[in-house]
Amino acid sequence: MMTRNAILDELHAARRKILADYKGDTVAYLRDAQARLEASGRPIAHRKQRTIRCTGAAKSGGIAVDNQSSPPRDR
Repeated sequence: MMTRNAILDELHAARRKILADYKGDTVAYLRDAQARLEASGRPIAHRKQRTIRCTGAAKSGGIAVDNQSSPPRDR
């Protein structure tokens, strides 16, 4: 038997309402949400995509953290 979670039930109900309001068209909902955000006058952050630094690990396809030595307590 699955236990009920009031918070999840509320989230699922809100999702069902949004989908019903937009006839299941999530793209229409997202366009409307973007238009409402832009009309609100609130500042919108525009950040550049972060990239992996050009390191030996990045060049080899590994993650830079994997190639670092461990702290003294872990040795």
